[in-house]
Amino acid sequence: MQHRIIVLGAGYSGAIAAGRLAKRLRRQDVAVTLVNAEPDFVERVRMHQLAVGQELKPRPLREVFAGTGVELKLAKVTSVDVDRKTVAVESAEGATELPYDTLVYALGSAGNDNGVPGVTEHAHQIASRPGALRLRERLSRLAEGEAVLVVGGGLTGLEFATEVAEARPDLDIALVTRAGLGDWLSPKGRTHLRNVIDRLGITVHENAAVTAVEADQVTTADGRNLPAAVTVWTTGFTVHPLAAATSLELADTGRIVVDATMRSVSHPDVYAIGDAGHALGAGDKPLRMSCASGTPMAWQAADSIAARLTGGKLPHAPLRYFNQCISLGRKEGLIQFVTADDRSVDHALTGRFAARYKELVCKGAAWSVANPTMGIPVRRRRVVADRVASEGAARVSASRTR
Repeated sequence: MQHRIIVLGAGYSGAIAAGRLAKRLRRQDVAVTLVNAEPDFVERVRMHQLAVGQELKPRPLREVFAGTGVELKLAKVTSVDVDRKTVAVESAEGATELPYDTLVYALGSAGNDNGVPGVTEHAHQIASRPGALRLRERLSRLAEGEAVLVVGGGLTGLEFATEVAEARPDLDIALVTRAGLGDWLSPKGRTHLRNVIDRLGITVHENAAVTAVEADQVTTADGRNLPAAVTVWTTGFTVHPLAAATSLELADTGRIVVDATMRSVSHPDVYAIGDAGHALGAGDKPLRMSCASGTPMAWQAADSIAARLTGGKLPHAPLRYFNQCISLGRKEGLIQFVTADDRSVDHALTGRFAARYKELVCKGAAWSVANPTMGIPVRRRRVVADRVASEGAARVSASRTR
């Protein structure tokens, strides 16, 4: 009987993990199923570009995985039962349950309203393609001089604010940040960021916490009312809620706690990667939610599953950071080099070269989805026969007791 591997979510981490597993294991021995609600791979790192009206290259998942052995199932995941080892999904064909032997949970994250009143009703988010498209439509209807207020001074906020300011210089763009502008960057990085922000005419409200969002303004903790025809909320991400309804061990952030191989510490048949996984990197610091974390997590999980199934050696590649890549419109960029645990060092690339660098990183991330072993030929290995036989017997026994 084939070992059934189900991967939930076809973002960067889920898509890479599914493809890498199919490359490493014999098709006779395993069945790899990738479950995703949308038919296309979404380049999440480009949602700020989509929101301002740029066209992105379509990447149908069926084309990406054609001939790989990965079975694509277009469906929404409604629940996960890690004790019965089943996943409930809803598709165009109706509701059904998918049994698994190994589960890779990669359902990712969504925008986080941080409990601020009015965010859900009045603010736009760009954590997903539908959200970016709604914002795109709203921006297209804005008249000259109308105000766009971006809340959040992290990477997403900086990229969107500069992108829209470059694309729509006729609008009044403002950025609200809880701390100082780019306060985590090196001196060179901060100086370049401020120069670009000033050149684009973006107003910055520093050290300001937003406490309420209304249809035409936001209120800050110090009592100011900042006008906004459109408010864009970019203050961080929250994980998909399905894991909280399971018996998986979770961190206080709701992410699934995993070991160094991305395996759940409470359920050895479950692996969690990308934004869904609480994994420790250099200095025992939790990895941040990002493509930079999700890709190596996917490699680690896929290689660990393959090693355990084939009797191979478990990987022990360190999970670390090298840089933070920030696009500041299409003509400017900032590459901030960091320590292994993601602290800025006194070295950064700026300007057009940095913009090209960031573009290559984005293209490379999309390329890695279709090339999950980075173009390196690998041999599909045989799953250990007694392992498959014992799992098959267990499945038969379980089915008889239901």
